[in-house]
Formats: sequence, C-alpha cells, structure tokens
Amino acid sequence: MSLLSQEGLKEILQQLECHFTWELQKEHIDPDELEERIAEQIQFLTSKSKVRNYNLLAYVKFLNDKKDEALENLQKAEEAVPIEYPEDVEKGSLVTWGNYAWVHYHMGNLTESQAYVEKVENTCKQLGSEFPYKMELPQIFCEKGWALLKFGARYYEKAKENFEKAWDKEPENPEFNSGYAITVYRLEDYYAKKCSGKGSSLEPLRLAEKLNPNDMFVTPLLALKLQETNRVKEGEKYIKEVLGKHPDVPYVLRYAAKFYRKKGDIETSLQHLKKALSLTPNSAFLHHQIGICYRIQYFVLKKKVSKDQFQSVLKQYELMKLCIFHFQKVVERKTKFVYAYIDLANMYAEKKQLREADETFQKVFAISNLTATEKQQLHFNYGRFQERHRKSDVNAMKQYLQGLKIENNSFEQKNCERSLNKLVDKTVKKGLICVELFESLGFTFQRLGLKEKAIEAYESALKMDLGNEEYLSAVMNLKLSLES
Repeated sequence: MSLLSQEGLKEILQQLECHFTWELQKEHIDPDELEERIAEQIQFLTSKSKVRNYNLLAYVKFLNDKKDEALENLQKAEEAVPIEYPEDVEKGSLVTWGNYAWVHYHMGNLTESQAYVEKVENTCKQLGSEFPYKMELPQIFCEKGWALLKFGARYYEKAKENFEKAWDKEPENPEFNSGYAITVYRLEDYYAKKCSGKGSSLEPLRLAEKLNPNDMFVTPLLALKLQETNRVKEGEKYIKEVLGKHPDVPYVLRYAAKFYRKKGDIETSLQHLKKALSLTPNSAFLHHQIGICYRIQYFVLKKKVSKDQFQSVLKQYELMKLCIFHFQKVVERKTKFVYAYIDLANMYAEKKQLREADETFQKVFAISNLTATEKQQLHFNYGRFQERHRKSDVNAMKQYLQGLKIENNSFEQKNCERSLNKLVDKTVKKGLICVELFESLGFTFQRLGLKEKAIEAYESALKMDLGNEEYLSAVMNLKLSLES
C-alpha cells in the first residue's frame, strides 16, 4: 500500500473495529474516575481479560489527553494477546492494532498509523473476511460489549446487542454468557429486579455462573438477584462461596456489602465496605455505599424512642456528618453521578442546610445528557424538597409534573405521578387555586382519557396564563381528537 493522504487514511480508520469507532463519548463519563477504576480492575484481576482492560484503559488515557500513556497500555495489551489468545494471536490483536492506528494518527504519526492499518488489512485478507478492514468476530463483539458497559447506563442496550451477537456465535462461551447476564441485570428497573420469569436476568445469571463458577463478576449479582426474588438463603450461599474464593477483591466485597445491607445487616455491610476501601481508597462506588449505610443507621435511630435523648441526638448528628462526608467524596470523584448528588442534597436538607441542598440540586440540573430516568429521579426529589422543606406546593407540583411528562415508564415516573396526585388532592381540599393545579389536572385527565375534563382544566389554566402556547396546543389537540 502506498502512503495515504491524511484524509484517505482517516476514511480507512473509520472502518476499523476498535474503541475509536464504537462511539464512546467522553461527555458521558468522568475520565479520571474511569481510568482509575480500570487500573484497579487490572490490579486485582490478575489473570483475567488483560487485553480487554488495557485496550479500554488506553482509550480512556487518550480521552484524558495522555497519548504516550495510551501507547504504553496498548503495548501491554499486545503483550497479553499471546497469553489470552495463544491459538488466535492475529484475531486477538485486531482491536489493539486498530487502537494503535488511531492513536498514532492523532499524534501525527501517519506512517506508523498506516502500518497498523496494513496489519489489520493483511489479517482480514488472510482469514477470508468479507470486509477489507474488519472481521465480525465474537470476541470483538464481546470486547465492544464490555467497553459499552463501562461507559454507563445509556450504553447498556448497545452492550446487550453486542453480547447477543457474540453469544449467537458461541452459546457455551463463559465470558459471552457473563457479559450478557450482567448487562440484562443492569438493564432491569426496580420492578424487573423483583421478577424471575421470562426476560429476567435470573436464568442468564444462573447459566453464566454454571459455565464459570469462579467468575467473580457474575456470582455476586446472581446472589443479589436471588435475594431480590425472595431466595435469600440461596443468595447468601453464593455470597459466602465467592467471598471464600476471593476475600480480598474489592468488586466482590462491595457486592457482598450490598447483599448484607439489603438483608438489614448494616454492620457486616460496613465491614466489607471498609475493607474494600482500604484496598481502593478512591472508589466513588464504595464511598456511596458507605454513605447509604450511615443514612440507614441515621433514620433507624431517628425513629427510635431513646431513654437517653441527648446521646441519641449526638449519634444522629454524627451519622449525618459521616453520611454527608462520604456523599461529598463521591461527587468529588464522580462528577456526573446523578444519584450521589441527589443523595447528598437530601441529606443536606435533612440537616437543615437548605441552601447547600438547593445548590446541589442545581448542579444536577446543569449536567448535560441526563437519561430519562435520571431526569425523573431529579424532578421527583427536587419536588419533594420543595414540598417538605421549602413548603412550596406550587413548585413541588411543577417538578412532579415535569417528571411525569417525560415519556419513560419507570419506577421514578410512578413516584412523580403518586406524589402529584396527592398534592393535587391536598390543594383542592384546601380550596387553593393556581395555574399549576389546573395544568396538573389537565395532564392527569388527558392520561386517563377523560378529554372533556382535560379541556376544561387546560381552559381554566389559560384564563390564568393567557396565551400559554402549551395549554393552547393541548386544548386544540384534544378538541380535534374529540371531533375525529
């Protein structure tokens, strides 16, 4: 191949299968936090998936503008290929070579970049690929699935698709089954977690665990799923087994801690979390889980009637401080972790630090690219803050309604609906009249299919807010639907 122009080379690079073409966006992650998390996984998973993790770490290093370190990690990935893929070195190297080509391209090393492109091209030709610069291999689908999984919830559906493609090629492959089962579990919402029927993650997790009983990723999730479907004893059996095999792996410890927290054994949960934190002191996940444990202890103590009221109040105050400290640590490390911000804001409100609570909520509103579920969670919690702490039913109603309007059938949406209905009933009983009340009634009647009542409510809202385009549009559309 003669030396290509920069534009010609880029056109070929875009055809490669590697992290640079998988649409993994920097704005959806905290690069520093993810970089550290992958490095921790490499440290504690001594014999598993080094190629995959070094490739992903190289890409995140690149996103952090550490191109030389990206190349160093790609070299480590390349060195690990013969160990993980002794019989398929060329196939096992395709993603790494693709990443090499992209990093060199961005560094201006066009000759080196083209050399790696040629390695990919020659391998594809030798192995009879129908494409000149890529091969549709199950291990590449699998590696893509894991990368998507690491980039967060908005990528889970794509991750599932890739694990399914890999699984279709090799149904008995332990790693493909593990990736698929973990992704299905992550995709389940609050209600699905409680189910064990068709479409549930329970059977995929059981199969993945059976194919690889030493898998430290699948076994803890299987235990949690069993617990969520009221099979607590069976779940604890798996937790004890995986702790016995991997007592010093932070990933195992943190999910064991989650299991015991859900079981109500907060002290055991904290023991596991503190041990894991001693091994990975910067883990945002662990700080979040510790904060949740202290929050549970705080609310349990708050509900108790204590003979020594003074000591009880002191302990409550100490637990609140610990809780806030750990939630602060989370948002410092993981600046886009929406639920941690909400947890922190709610604890500030509990401590009567309302200004800090409001400022924390506003930080979440300022985060771009929130998922539909995250937006609903934010509107619900900010609405509750307005209702309970700011004593503003009108502002609370606005927030609940905003969450309800988002088209996303979720636990969070149902929370918004339930809270809005209660607030509307309360407002009507008090005889209070406001535009937010009529808008809420209009939207609720519309959802219930009561079009005439919805029109009446929106027309009442229009009398109070003349010319409001949203209300006008709602009335016109409802009247048109009645006539048709």
